Amino acid sequence: MPSTIKICGLSTAPTLRAALAAGADMIGFVFFERSPRFVAFDRARELAAEARGRAKVVALSVDAPDKALAAIVAATAPDLLQLHGKESPARVAGIKRAFAVPVMKALGVETAEDLERADDYAEAADWLLIDAKPPRDATRPGGNGVPFDWRLAQDFAPKKPWLLSGGLDPANVGEAIALSGARGVDVSSGVESAPGVKDVGKIEAFVAAARAAFSRSHDARSIA
Repeated sequence: MPSTIKICGLSTAPTLRAALAAGADMIGFVFFERSPRFVAFDRARELAAEARGRAKVVALSVDAPDKALAAIVAATAPDLLQLHGKESPARVAGIKRAFAVPVMKALGVETAEDLERADDYAEAADWLLIDAKPPRDATRPGGNGVPFDWRLAQDFAPKKPWLLSGGLDPANVGEAIALSGARGVDVSSGVESAPGVKDVGKIEAFVAAARAAFSRSHDARSIA
């Protein structure tokens, strides 16, 4: 698949514009109230309208009921619904049918066995995102800034496109891409100056570092 960079948890116009100007392919809005990156519908509607046509709009929820998902879809008209909870394959398929919106399913990874769960979602999800499992005392499933062993993904070859997430930042995204073979990355807390506060400079640096790493990876495959 083409290389893909997603900046998640955006909530202000300046940081959204920085992500778009840097060349992010996807921008994400978080609709999970316990997250410091939670964004209200009115703000998300404005930001999604500004991003539309320049990057894919992704709306993240966690085990949300249909009523909440309907409100999210109405507010942002997302290109993708990102499901970051414990949604089963049947639930993912049901959401896709109900809202006629492509779905990205996030999977927590700690061991190689965790990656095997991806096959369960092969038919239901349009995209997969592999993230580190949250710490046991975590209050949210993502955005915890925790990496996993990226080498576990070296042979990860699901039937659908996928993104690597979990503890990525401008300094380590190149290594993560090299070790995992990922063609897509997702970042949230790794481009922040404080929880929920995106940093324009870090966004720019992350996109630049990821693009350079994807280019090196492509060149290496071409030589091989």
